Amino acid sequence: MTHDNDTTDDTRDSTDSTTDGDTDESAADETRTPRTPGGGSAPEPQPIEPAAPEAFGLVQAWWGDGKGKTTAAMGMGFRAAGHGYRVHMLQFMKGGADSVEGVRGEYNAIAAMPGFTYENAGHYGWHGLLDGSENDEHEAKAAAAFERAEELVAGAADADLTEPLPLDGEADAGVHMLILDELLYAADRGLVAPEDVVALVESKPEALELVLTGSHAEPDYLDGVADLITNVRKVAHPFDAGHRARRGTEY
Repeated sequence: MTHDNDTTDDTRDSTDSTTDGDTDESAADETRTPRTPGGGSAPEPQPIEPAAPEAFGLVQAWWGDGKGKTTAAMGMGFRAAGHGYRVHMLQFMKGGADSVEGVRGEYNAIAAMPGFTYENAGHYGWHGLLDGSENDEHEAKAAAAFERAEELVAGAADADLTEPLPLDGEADAGVHMLILDELLYAADRGLVAPEDVVALVESKPEALELVLTGSHAEPDYLDGVADLITNVRKVAHPFDAGHRARRGTEY
């Protein structure tokens, strides 16, 4: 009789333990949301290590008279670099008005981000804004920047973009994402030929993600060439009300 009671107690303990475990797992499942990133759990930051993207290779074009084209491109650059992909931004025309200071927040942030680099090939000032800058200087800067863009695309073509790239490697040795900021503006202003932009796009290696920004006029020459074309339309802009560039939002 005693033996039977002991067995019953042991069985009850085992059953209770199993039931408690099932309840805990069920409760955990109830806190998760199916078909969402991470099951609805908040993502945790991870160390940035060199990695290779699995689905890069598209061409993006961001144009329009609204504010945010460069900001969007740099945001994608930071996102890609956060995954350990190699990113480089070459800026055309990015001089700025006299209200823009020499130190820019985006450059400081890029310098602190592993795998993200930049270079500015723009002339100080903006072409066509009567700011005292000379047209021939803008033309020379734009021509040099385009040659640099061709070098960067060629470097990417020589690299294996399906493999991780050194986060501190030279941009000439290949990048996973190349941002050509204000290139479309340079083409709009006649400083770069649109057909040369198309030729550059068509020469890129298959795995290179290429992001082009700029231009208030629609870049029709990219129809059927770019995979994503976004029109950033202005509804209101502080510039029209006399506001100058502000530290932390425009530079």
